[in-house]
Amino acid sequence: MFNSPDYLIHTFTVGTLAYIAIIFLLRVSGKRTLSKWNSFDFIVTIAFGSILASLLLSTNTSLAQGILGFGLLILLQYIITWLSVRSNIIQKLVKAKPSLLLYQGKILHHILKQERVAEGEVLAALRSNGITAIEDAQAVILETDGSFSVIQQLGNGYASALKDVKGYPKN
Repeated sequence: MFNSPDYLIHTFTVGTLAYIAIIFLLRVSGKRTLSKWNSFDFIVTIAFGSILASLLLSTNTSLAQGILGFGLLILLQYIITWLSVRSNIIQKLVKAKPSLLLYQGKILHHILKQERVAEGEVLAALRSNGITAIEDAQAVILETDGSFSVIQQLGNGYASALKDVKGYPKN
């Protein structure tokens, strides 16, 4: 059942120290490291899990290697987010554009298909925002993190907060 008590002690010790190291490194790296996910953040999170699993279950991976791996991922994520704030090219490589799924009470089915979103998901987003009729919504946007933004009123003139939304008509 157990290979050796040494393996259990190793898993307990390394797991505890790795957990403390992750908390410390994430705290030092700032809020952006734990912000809502995009595809880049998802990859980094999976990599964190893989490193932690290797640390916990493999006696061939040292604690120092694991902490270096965590630190490297956080450093790379910091560099990418720093660059993406300063460069539109990097930002376009790392983050998808938000997409308009409903506009002026009409569901944009061609965009739903492109984004692989079911009409029921748009309806659920409307309901969760207290909207019971599609016609009462001015816009539903699929955000870069996969969440939905529901806008009841666009107001007068150009809606500048929607300028980066794919499918929003530009004035």
